[in-house]
Amino acid sequence: MTHNELLAMLSLVGMFGLFCFGFPIAYTMLFSGMVFGFLGIGWKLVSYLLTVQFYQVMSDSVMVAIPFFLVMGYLLEGAGLMERLFSAFQKLFARLPGSLYMAVISTGTIFAAATGIVGSSVNLLCVMAEPTMRKGGYDVRMGAGSIAAAGTLGILIPPSIMLVVLGPMVGVPVTDLFIAAVAPGLLLAGLYIAYSLIKCSIWPKYGPPLPPELRPKNFAEVARELLLGAIPLLLLILSVLGSIMFGLATPTEASACGAFASIIMVICYGKFTWKSFAKAMFATAKMSAMILVMIASCNFFGAVFSRLGGATYLSNLLLSMNVSPMVMLGMILVIIFFMGWAMEWIPIVLILIPLLLPVVEAMQYDKLWFCMLVAVTLQTSWLSPPVALSAYFIKGALPHWQLTDIYAGMFQYIAMQIIGVLLVLFFPVIVTWLPSVLR
Repeated sequence: MTHNELLAMLSLVGMFGLFCFGFPIAYTMLFSGMVFGFLGIGWKLVSYLLTVQFYQVMSDSVMVAIPFFLVMGYLLEGAGLMERLFSAFQKLFARLPGSLYMAVISTGTIFAAATGIVGSSVNLLCVMAEPTMRKGGYDVRMGAGSIAAAGTLGILIPPSIMLVVLGPMVGVPVTDLFIAAVAPGLLLAGLYIAYSLIKCSIWPKYGPPLPPELRPKNFAEVARELLLGAIPLLLLILSVLGSIMFGLATPTEASACGAFASIIMVICYGKFTWKSFAKAMFATAKMSAMILVMIASCNFFGAVFSRLGGATYLSNLLLSMNVSPMVMLGMILVIIFFMGWAMEWIPIVLILIPLLLPVVEAMQYDKLWFCMLVAVTLQTSWLSPPVALSAYFIKGALPHWQLTDIYAGMFQYIAMQIIGVLLVLFFPVIVTWLPSVLR
């Protein structure tokens, strides 16, 4: 190991050590890159890399999609459209066993395609579903599991902010990632719904059909709720994603149109207020600034790390293990899974994935397939106790639910999640078929 390679490894260890002590991710990466870069390659080159990386990120037109998708999600979330959507699905499935679980998962799936904001989706699902679950005699554990599973779909289902960030990191067009994520996202939602329906059909005590007083009086009531609560939101989502998938607009253009259409929709529903609009814009500016600064900081650290020779050393170290490509892929996914316990997706996507990219290329994995495996694995991390972030969102929204019950419920849906990961792993066509059709 050369002097610079040693500095690169020390910078990596030091950075993760500071993370563990709670230091902000962006500033930690800047500090680590500057200190070890100065020791290895000199201040002049370090300052040049810092300037170039920040300029490239802030001038990247693809990144403009991030604030547009965020404002679209915050506006729709603040307008109360999720409650109407849940009501529509609740009435649609009212006569089936496990109807509320199915309504939660269906609502979470559609709203994931509208917002992609996991914490907000989980909190809203808790507030909406818990009273009805309590009245209907539903199992608390399954209820918690269905909410956590549905809420975390926002990580995967387009227009996922994670996919917008992941694409440039790996060198895959964001459009391809959006198209490829549709089938895995719907597959997981379908597995959740199938599990809920089958279990409640065999053991009705876990989720009986809703009592007569909570059911719709006739089909006209169901049709009205669907028409007002689900169809407009579906049309908005399909128009945004459809324009991207069929090549009619770039992700940036489609996100801008989606943000504008969400304002029109909120006005049409009579939910628009200047206060809520200002709140959504402030939240968007805050989140966008955080993500973009973090991306620029990660790119800077990655540039310094590579210039020190760390990326080449790390990839050679992994490749020297002389294992099969499938075993290596399994090791990579396990590392990503355990890191997802303790961290948000942002540092994993921006730090770990670029470090592993030389290994991915050497093993000749399909990058599109690899990105989907990363996304599904990170979603599994969010759903997996004991560190599962979704569990703490649920506990915060419903403090009277025991954490042990929340964990027990999440484990049930993790089984479906693992089946989904294995299906994507052993049947890459799930990811690659739709992009190959639409190209």
